[in-house]
Amino acid sequence: MPTRHDIRNVAIVAHVDHGKTTIVDAMLKQAGAFAAHQQLDDRMMDSNDLEREKGITILAKNTAVKYHPKDGGAPITINIIDTPGHADFGGEVERGLSMVDAVVLLVDASEGPLPQTRFVLRKALQQRKPVILCINKTDRPDSRIDEVVNETYDLFLDLDADEDQIEFPIVYACGRDGIASLTKPENGTVPADSENLEPFFSAILEHVPAPVYDEEAPLQAHVTNLDADNFLGRIALLRVEQGELRKGQTVAWIKRDGTISNVRITELMMTEALTRKPAEVAGPGDICAVAGIPDIMIGETLAEPENPIALPLITVDQPAISMTIGTNTSPLVGRGGTGKGADAKSAVKQRKVTARQVKDRLDRELIGNVSLRVLDTERPDAWEVQGRGELALAILVEQMRREGFELTIGKPQVVTKEVDGKTHEPVERLTVDVPEEHMGAVTQLMGVRKGRMDNMSNHGSGWVRMEFVVPSRGLIGFRTEFLTNTRGTGIAHSIHEGHEPWFGTLTTRNNGSLVADRAGAVTAFAMTNLQERGVLFTDPGTEVYEGMIVGENSRSDDMDVNITKEKKLTNMRSASADSFEAIVPPRKLSLEQSLEFCRDDECVEVTPEAVRIRKVILDQNARGRASSRAKNG
Repeated sequence: MPTRHDIRNVAIVAHVDHGKTTIVDAMLKQAGAFAAHQQLDDRMMDSNDLEREKGITILAKNTAVKYHPKDGGAPITINIIDTPGHADFGGEVERGLSMVDAVVLLVDASEGPLPQTRFVLRKALQQRKPVILCINKTDRPDSRIDEVVNETYDLFLDLDADEDQIEFPIVYACGRDGIASLTKPENGTVPADSENLEPFFSAILEHVPAPVYDEEAPLQAHVTNLDADNFLGRIALLRVEQGELRKGQTVAWIKRDGTISNVRITELMMTEALTRKPAEVAGPGDICAVAGIPDIMIGETLAEPENPIALPLITVDQPAISMTIGTNTSPLVGRGGTGKGADAKSAVKQRKVTARQVKDRLDRELIGNVSLRVLDTERPDAWEVQGRGELALAILVEQMRREGFELTIGKPQVVTKEVDGKTHEPVERLTVDVPEEHMGAVTQLMGVRKGRMDNMSNHGSGWVRMEFVVPSRGLIGFRTEFLTNTRGTGIAHSIHEGHEPWFGTLTTRNNGSLVADRAGAVTAFAMTNLQERGVLFTDPGTEVYEGMIVGENSRSDDMDVNITKEKKLTNMRSASADSFEAIVPPRKLSLEQSLEFCRDDECVEVTPEAVRIRKVILDQNARGRASSRAKNG
């Protein structure tokens, strides 16, 4: 069959923070993708503000480098898909793999294969993709290259890879310095026999299969991603499997439900480095972008109008975590941070607080996010949103918050399913790296959360690696407690491992809440008296309302408190009048920490300025009646 030797399609997959985006940066620079005068940022592929802040890749993105072989041959286009390393964004990984012919598996020379490495590798092996192993960060002082290579072989065997897949080539690299080699360097050193990524490029050209096509086959192009442009409208990113796609061409659009309609390609673009440039034609194996089809969706096919043949739809794993997202129902809705001043008032006008606006935004998210589900609830102003994990849902809420939405978020729950008449819940494989002295604390923490230890290894470096299988419910709110118990030194990563029978009740949070019993502004006088009762979350002067949670109680039950109490002034002089008591700085909770802190009868109020935790039932008396009804059945 004919083969296109001028193109290669490859995805870079790895665990979080093993250096995917950094090595793509180095490839772009060394392939001459930028002019000498161009100002370049680190991690250029992380274009999203949230990606830069959190230091992780959230969206799969593609770039293309023109590689000029050293033997003077014709330049070869290498299309690179940079995928997220976090299992919560697994839908992005599955989409990325559908566009390529091979994967580069990046593994940290010190940390070795971790849960997300297993996840992304399993997806690649299921799709029969060849693998190139790249051991990155060889210059780390604690690198252990031989052991990491052996652990990777064990992982391939564990995932039932066949003989061809296990015979993978190995490249050793230091992505930060842009150096790669095929010969193993000493631990803790940069490869000495190379000055650039030339061996890495050569390995890609040699081991990534060139696209194969049938000259007689009609047009088939698969939509794998969506983008938007202010001028062109919705843009579909697709891979051409067979035939040619031309600008101005009329094609058959095969929708998800099987219906077919003819549409015209108004604009055709190909990626060069980080920009899309107009093109006239895209052939088999090309990854291109087209405009002119306003309602196109991921997984659909563009085909020949005379002979339309659909490609298989992209399938993704089922959601494991859900939470309720609804409109803001607190007394401070639409008020902004303080509600004072012209700037605050103009900002309040931009607020999106209605149910229609929230529903439209969730529907828009469904267009580009294949691993998300939105279900109706009994209430018209709240929806159940299901996703892969807590982080994926928290990222969605954070994006909506930055767009001006005010929301009420329920406590994250697990998505259960019935198997043989019994309830099964999702379980996770948790890998924990901790110093030896914290081993007991972590084991105790996992025991409470019904986690069972599967494996434990000690590399003799003072650190222990433990693997647990634990219900997903047990990991909601786990990370904050884990970091506290390990003094901030522990590293924990988890991945979805399937479903097991319901584990029973879990009690993860032992302390109750301090709940404001009236509306008003927080006073320093009230805080001084209350800080003995627990940890406070609010600053003096913060506006609160009845039912808002202002701190964590030191006991297991909730306590209603007056945090707006003022010091009574008299005209009598007092010996203690000038004594000032120090206020302990309040604990500020991020959005993720607030979701972790929530109990079943609590929810999180999210506005562009603030994240507040509150009771679902704000009225103190109504809350008391509801709890007594629940106790008495």
